[in-house]
Parts: sequence; C-alpha cells; structure tokens
Amino acid sequence: MNKNQAAFPNPEKSEWDVIVIGTGMGGAALGYTLAKAGKSVLFVEKGKSHLNNKLSLKGDYAEKSFLGQQNTNLNRKEILVRAGRWSDKIEDISYACSRRFTPFIGSGTGGSTALYGMALERFFPTDFFPKRYYPDAEETTLPERWPITYKELSPYYDTAEQLFRVRGTPDPLRENSSANYLLQPPQLSPASEELYEFLLNKGLHPYHLPMACEYVTECKCCQGFLCDKDCKNDSAKICLAPAIVEFGAHLLDECEVLKLESMRNKVTGVICYYQERQMTLRATVVVLAAGALETPKLLLNSSSATWPNGLANDSGLVGKNLMRHFVDLYAIKPKTRQRISINSKEIAFNDFYLFNGQKFGTIQSFGSLPPALVLVENIEQELTLGQFSFLGLPFKLVKPFVKFFLTQFFSCRIILATIMEDLPYKDNFVTLSDRTDELGRKQIILKYKISEYDRRRIEVFRKKISNLLKPYSFTLLKQAENNERIAHACGTCRFGLDPKESVLDANNRVHGMSNLYVVDSSFFPSSGGTNPALTIAANALRVAEYIINI
Repeated sequence: MNKNQAAFPNPEKSEWDVIVIGTGMGGAALGYTLAKAGKSVLFVEKGKSHLNNKLSLKGDYAEKSFLGQQNTNLNRKEILVRAGRWSDKIEDISYACSRRFTPFIGSGTGGSTALYGMALERFFPTDFFPKRYYPDAEETTLPERWPITYKELSPYYDTAEQLFRVRGTPDPLRENSSANYLLQPPQLSPASEELYEFLLNKGLHPYHLPMACEYVTECKCCQGFLCDKDCKNDSAKICLAPAIVEFGAHLLDECEVLKLESMRNKVTGVICYYQERQMTLRATVVVLAAGALETPKLLLNSSSATWPNGLANDSGLVGKNLMRHFVDLYAIKPKTRQRISINSKEIAFNDFYLFNGQKFGTIQSFGSLPPALVLVENIEQELTLGQFSFLGLPFKLVKPFVKFFLTQFFSCRIILATIMEDLPYKDNFVTLSDRTDELGRKQIILKYKISEYDRRRIEVFRKKISNLLKPYSFTLLKQAENNERIAHACGTCRFGLDPKESVLDANNRVHGMSNLYVVDSSFFPSSGGTNPALTIAANALRVAEYIINI
C-alpha cells in the first residue's frame, strides 16, 4: 500500500462520488480534475503501484531480467508486472493459424503512459471530419464527423499541454491550431539537426516534436520502460500522485475489476478481486479507463438480464471497430560521424498528413530501439513461429553475431517512425473467449486484418518516404502488418450522436445510462494519424468538467 494511504477508508463501506477504473492518461487526468474539484475519488488499478515503490523495475527493459536466463524459478509474469507492463496473453485469431502473445502495453499506475515516448501531439482539425478524406474506402465505418469539433476540444488541449509541461515548437502546417508551448525544448542533437536542415532544403516543414519530458541530465527518454530519473511526465506523476497527495483521492492497486453490476439505466456496483477475495465497490459515477482492450472486455463480461449482449451494447458495437495505427520505422545513416548512443525523440513533420487529397499520417523521431539483446530474442521467437528463415542456419549459432551486428548498426543510425491512420471496420474487434477461470474471467480475443484498401495506402506512403530519403542510406523496418504492434489501440467503444451507431454520447457517457462513462482511447471513432495520448487527456479534462457541472 502506498504510504500516502495510511488513512484509507474501508472501500466497501464507502459511497464514493467517483470510481475511476484505470490510471492511464484518460483515467488519471479525469480523476485528478474531479478530486481537485472536491469529489471523493477512488482509483482502481489492476496493476501494481509504482509510486514510491522500491521493488519496481525502472530504468531498463523488463526483458533484460529474464531473456537468455535458464533460471526456471524466474517468474516472467511477475517481472512484467513489476516493470509496469501488461502480463496477460491475448489470442489473435486474425489468420488461419491463431497465436497468443503478450501486448507491449502498460499495466500499473500510469497505464501505458508509464512506458510511452512522451510525444504529445494534437490531432488536426481535419481529423474531426474523417470520412471526407476516404470517399472510396469500402466497408469502413468511418463517421462523417466526430460528435465534437476541434474548436470545442482546443481549450482542453491547451490545458493538457500546460499540465504535462510539454516542450516543443509549433508545427508550421497547423496554422492557428498549434500550441504555443510555454517551455522550450533542448537544442537538437547533431544528427537530428542534419536531418532537420535536409527536410527544410526539401521544402518541408519540420519542427521540434512536443514532448512531456523534463530532460534531466543523462535523460534516456525511457521509451518502453519505467523512468528512474523523475524525467517522464506521465499520468501517474502529473495527475495520479497529486490527486492522492494534494486532493484526497485514494488508490487501490492490484485490484482487478471483474464486472459491473447494473440496472437498465445505471451502474450499481463494481465487483473486484482484491487481496484474494471478491468485493463490491459503489459510487455515484463510474468511469472506465482501462484501455481499448480491457474496457470492452469488462463491458462484455458484465452481461445481465437487462443487458444480455453485454453492458452498454445495445448497438452491438462494444469491442468493434478496433484500430491500432500502421507504424513503420526507418533507420537512417546520417552523414555526421558522431556515434548515436541515445536516439532522442526530437523532430517531426506533417507534410504527408494530408497530401494532394490523400491522408496518411505523421513522421517523427522514434527514439531508441530496444537493446540488441531484446531484438535478437524477438527475432528468435519469430523464427520459432516460422515467420522468417535465417540463412538456413540454426539461429543459436549465429545469435552472438546478430547481436553484435545490430549493436553496431543502430549505433550510427537515427530512427524515424511513420504513424499512419488506419480505418475502423466492424470485422476488426476484440471479444471474449468462451472459457472462464475460477473467478469468471475470460481471455481477450483479437481479430484485426488489414483491408486491401489500407494495404495500398501503406505501400503508397512507403514509396513517398523512400523517395524522400533516397540521398541517405536507410533501412525500412516494416512493422505496419504486425498485429503485436498495438500500443495505439483505440476505437472499441466509439462515441457519437446516434445510439444505433455508437456506444457513448458526445460527453462519453454510455447511451441510456446515467452514471457510466468511458474516457480511454476506446471512444475514438477514427484513429487520426498521430500519437493519441494528448487527445485522450484533453477529452478526459473535457468530460471531467461536464461531470462537475451536471
């Protein structure tokens, strides 16, 4: 238990104003705002708390604690939990041969923001009218427009950028929709400065990527693992901890919500598994912020006589319209001979976000890849699954040489990522398996196939970037087709104006229910073409204000 919770009331005997399930970007930002306004707030977090937790694994990848070791007593799942990582497997049934994998997403205080690369980008005003730019896309469920506008969300973008202490420079292509950052970023590294000038000379519009980072001495950006230098401005540091310390909120960590009890028009109880027993929590308002995989799982698992197809699922859309973004990486060898020990996330440009009537996405610094030890283990895993061959040789024989090669290769290359908008389809979804464990828990099943329309868009985008970078030596690391790249999962409980076509209303409240809200990335009706975290935060602040005023 966190030391700030010494006077923790009995959670079962308390009637809370608000229970927030999940402490990622949406849940923490909303809960912080409500606690600051005087509401009694209980955060319920499935993972561990890393607030003042000396047993948390910080400063490096969890994989370093178990890869290559032969100790059979080493508990891989526990290591992931201590590192703030999701530890459960999900089943991917997208293709003839299904497979199970553990997604690389967050679980614990801060959710995925505890692992994120800190890039906090706004969506463009055009993102709020998604169907306009895909007139020839068949079968997609893109709406004509979001139920809110960029103008409505803009003041909350301002607040979120200030709250998370974002440092960057304005995007020249955003006109009046770009932020005026109060804090300045550090000077670009030599390699990024070279690439920045190259892009300028090409007539493009690079800028300094907005980052929720304090840039302390020897900052590693900590992408993919918990920060050990108090440098990363994640939702646990910026929202959750102040909500607890300054405004009297409480946190139950390692508390798994199993289902929600409900009547037809309101939630009456939150059934949890905590300290090896079940208990029921009660609140005036319940907010789901467990992520685009876990939130639909909870709703589908909360079926009842009044909600036979799953809670909030009159439309049949809970879990449907899964999106995850198409992300590719480009490893570029700059002309500067300086060794690149840390690939900082420094620059971005949006000249292909909307290009000649076609919509693609953003291009930005990716940051450092995982260390070679982690990469070679991933390669070995893919080989065992039959996805690659390696010169016809047993991989264990060439593994040391591959590790050495990767270390040398990436030490002199800068990494750019393309983040491309993917489209929603009802046939891409998350659902539940039929099997249950002793607590009634069901495994998440994922189905996500790339449409032929989107495959063509991916190839067009790749050609554009490859042509742009031709003077440089570069390697394209194709990731867009990999279903395990699901860190930007969204869309599984979309909001909208029509209850038949959406799960939530314009204020993120479940249609037909008085006290149930969803504020994680599940609410997105389209994915946009850039990082989702800032939009999640801004919307959560908007919804919090609505709850305060009702």
